[in-house]
Order: sequence, then C-alpha cells, then structure tokens
Amino acid sequence: MLAEISIQNLGVIPSASAELSSGLTVLTGETGAGKTMVVTGLRLLTGGRADASRVRSGAAEAVVEGAFSTVGLGEGARERVAQLAAGAGAEEDENGEYVVTRSVKATGRSKAHLGGRTVPAATLAEVTEPLLTIHGQNDQLRLMSPDQQLAALDRFDPEIQAVLAGYREVYTEWRRAARELKERTERKLELAQEVDRLRFAIEEIDAVAPAEGEEEELVAAVNRLQDVDALREAAAGALAAIDGSEAAGALGGLSGSEEAAASTLVGQAADGLAGSSDPSLKDLGARLREVSAVLGDVSVELGGYLEALPSDPGELDRLLQRQQELKTLTRKYAPDVAGVIAWRAKAGKRLGKIDTSDGAVEKLKKRVAELEGELAARAGRLSAAREAAAEALGAAVTDELHGLAMPKARLEVHVERAAYSRDGADAVEIRLAPNTAMEAKPLSTSASGGELSRVMLALEVILSGLAGGATLVFDEVDAGVGGRAAVEIGRRLARLAANNQVIVVTHLPQVAAYADTHLHVSKNVGDEAVTSGVRSLSEAERVEELARMLAGLDDSDTGRAHAAELLSRAQREVAELRG
Repeated sequence: MLAEISIQNLGVIPSASAELSSGLTVLTGETGAGKTMVVTGLRLLTGGRADASRVRSGAAEAVVEGAFSTVGLGEGARERVAQLAAGAGAEEDENGEYVVTRSVKATGRSKAHLGGRTVPAATLAEVTEPLLTIHGQNDQLRLMSPDQQLAALDRFDPEIQAVLAGYREVYTEWRRAARELKERTERKLELAQEVDRLRFAIEEIDAVAPAEGEEEELVAAVNRLQDVDALREAAAGALAAIDGSEAAGALGGLSGSEEAAASTLVGQAADGLAGSSDPSLKDLGARLREVSAVLGDVSVELGGYLEALPSDPGELDRLLQRQQELKTLTRKYAPDVAGVIAWRAKAGKRLGKIDTSDGAVEKLKKRVAELEGELAARAGRLSAAREAAAEALGAAVTDELHGLAMPKARLEVHVERAAYSRDGADAVEIRLAPNTAMEAKPLSTSASGGELSRVMLALEVILSGLAGGATLVFDEVDAGVGGRAAVEIGRRLARLAANNQVIVVTHLPQVAAYADTHLHVSKNVGDEAVTSGVRSLSEAERVEELARMLAGLDDSDTGRAHAAELLSRAQREVAELRG
C-alpha cells in the first residue's frame, strides 16, 4: 500500500503532498490542473522513464517520494519485496515502510533511492511491481499483447502457477540436454579436436608438475647460487676471525691466516679479569664472558650456513632449466604458475564433460527423448488447466461487463497450442463479441477505447479481487463512459477497494462519489506562472466538487442538492459493501 506521496517541481506542481489511506481514493480537478502529474510521479516511483521535460520550468530538478507498506500483501509477495529490498541494501523506516525517492534533473539525469540506498531504476520496478500497478491509456494497449493476455489468465487460477512451475523445471532441463545433443552431433569433429588439444596441454603441464609458489623459491635459490662464492668467502672469513682458520677450513672456508682467534683472545681476557680483586674489573670480566657466549652462538650459525651452501656445480644449471620449463607453461597457458594450475583444473573438468563416443551420444538422445515426453505431459496438464480457467475467466468477465453497460457483450478466452516456450505450449487470445449472436473477435479489432477500458477494469476486478493488498491506480479508466456505465464503474472500483488500495483519476462525479478519500488537484493561474496543489476534501467540499463536475453546477442550489444526493447514495452503497 502507498501510505504517502510528496511531489516537488513536477510539471505545474511546485510542492504537494498527500497521506493516502486504504480503500478508494479519487483525484479530481479541472483539465490542466495537474492530475496527470500525480500519475507521472507514481510512474517515476515504479521505475518509469524519467523525462526532463516534466521538470517544472525554472527548477533544477523534480523530486517524488513515496512510502510503501507491505501490510496486507500475500505472504509470497511480501517475501519477494523483502528479498529484493534486502538484496539492494534497503531498509524499512521506523514505520515499517520502504521509502522510495526519484529525482529528475532538468539536464535529464535521474537518481533512484530505496530505503536510503541508491539503486537503479530497474530495481524500483522490481520491488514495486507487487505493490503498485498503474492502468492508463497506454496500459490498455498492453492488454492487447498475447503475453499480457497469457499472464492475465495465469493470474486467474493459482493452480496454474503450481503446474507452470513444474513445467518450467522440466523445460529448463530439456533445453539444456537438447543444446548439448545438438552440440555433440553438429560439432563432433570440432569437439574431437578440442579433446586432443586439452589432453596434450594437460599432459604437458603434468609432465612439468608445477607447484604453487615455486617461481619465487627458484628466483631466491638461483640468486644464492649465482653469488655462492662471495657468500662462502664472507661467512668463512667471519668464522675464521671468530674460531680460527682451522675451523673455517674444515667447513670449506678460507685458510692460511695464523692470527689468534677472537674467541680465544676474548676468553683469555675474561680469565685475566676474573681473578682481579677490583670489583670493576670482575664486572668487566663477566661482561666478556657474555661476549664469548655470543661469539659461540654466531660461530654455530655461521657453520650451519656454510654447510647449507650448495657445493654441486650443476645445481645452478638444473634450477635455470626448471625456470625455463615453468616459463614455457606461463607463456602458453597463464601469466603465472598459479594461473597455469587453475587452467589445468578447468581443462580437466572440461575434458571430463566432453564425450564424443557413439555410446554417449545415444545416451544423450535417450535422455532428450525422455525429457520431451515428460515436457509434453506437463504441457498437456498446463493446457488443460488453462482451458478450464479460460472458460471460467471468460464467464466472470462477461458478467462484469454486463454490469458495466455492456449488457449483451461476451468475452471469450481462447487457448491454442503453440511451440514449447518457458511459459508452456499455449497461445492465449482474449476476444470480445458485442452480443451473443456475433462471433467474438480479438480485442485489437473489436473493442473501442471505452470498451477496452471496461474490459481492463472488469479483468482487474476479477484478478485483483483474488489476492488483495496491492495498490491499483486507474488513470481515467472511465474515459468515453457516462451515465449508468459510470455508476457501475464507481461501484466496481469501490468493490475492488474492499481488499486493495485503489487510486483513481476521474472526471466523472458518479465515480468520485464512491470514494473513501477525495483528493482535489487545484490550479492557480498567476501573471507569471501556473501552479497546482493537492488537498483532501471535507464532506461539504466534496459536495461542491461533485456539483462542479456535474456540468459546472457548483453555484446552483439544485446542482449542490443533486451532488449531495449522489454522494449520500454512493456512500450508503459503500457502507453496505464493507459491512
């Protein structure tokens, strides 16, 4: 339900807002007052196309904001709205409503916000689709589309939706298997060549057997081998200075120096100070003992380092060869070794899926045939459900049309077999006959504008009456209608509003009299600009407005009396309907 709407700088409306309640709300006003801009604002909230020409002259941008509540929606629709909103990062406000904002700059750029988050306009269309539906002149034309007519029939019977869901599962599997069979039969030679290429590549990679992180380890090892002589000389020289040339020579280091070892000299100095009677010298001796211990630790580590240095002269060549093998793989399959490993895994999976043997093809043919049989059975059940629903829908809409001043009209819903598609194997066409004696013909050739409006209203009364909780907007659905038909349209809109929020833009007092809430769009023509505002009318003001709509009789006592009688009678009917 749409709880509130505010409009700024849209067309002739500089600023207007209205709180909307459940039931039937009508918008009336003189021609050019801005009623169309209210509907335009609603279309913007539902993700409609942003038109910069709709921005009020002199304004930088137009802004429309609406607050939507999911209270009253069916559980499935409510969950769908919640999931879509959560996916967009939107949150409900403190009233449990989703605030939708759409702004259109005079330069043509537009922005959409849902629950405080910026979203694409297409997301607004998805989220508001279960919440608000607009029926206008262009929407009537969409009713002529075969897809829309099929969707209308499927909405009529919930059982169709369950059958359709099962059909779509099989259809998806059948399409996948059929595509795979076509690929295997038409591309058999090409697939065989692909198998050869994949096997060669996998064998080449497996022969090298690259390991993740190996590249970095090889670079470090090669660098060490290339500098091994200098590294050995530095480590051995340090070890010789600490422990003497004999210790360094035993580990493959340098030899030849006859100087005393640092460890020996430090030990002698420590011993010499240890026997001193002077505490200061004793303390220095203790510190030299610590130095001697550190030298011992360094000596052990230097020895280990020298032992670890490679001594095989062919090791460097082996590592360089390994680097070359890895570079061959990274040139052909991926920029680095990790990428080569990932490519190999993907190639293995692909190879496992390709089976060009005759046995595999025959197995797949059998699977496709089985799925075709299952698909045909499910399509048959779907067609049967639609045919039964078509007869019931045609009868129900025909009854509604009889009450909408089309007493002899007959609406028929025809279901014919068609090619398999995601929506089944049916083509649906809605046909209309002006009387029982004449043949029913497609809506596109048999219905006038006024008749098409009534057919659409009758369909919506039947279809929306099944679910409830949505907001339905009718933009002059009563165009080309008057007299008794107008009264009947008002009654049906009131009946539809028993379970839905209905918003109607109308010029007929017979329709406006049935409203629970009457909003008036007024126009003020100044010397430099035209402005419009929207306000809710009191009962007395409603009588004045209805009198104006009755051929401009608002300044006549007779006109006001007629309007008061019309309002009173309509409201009694509404009370009986709701009671």
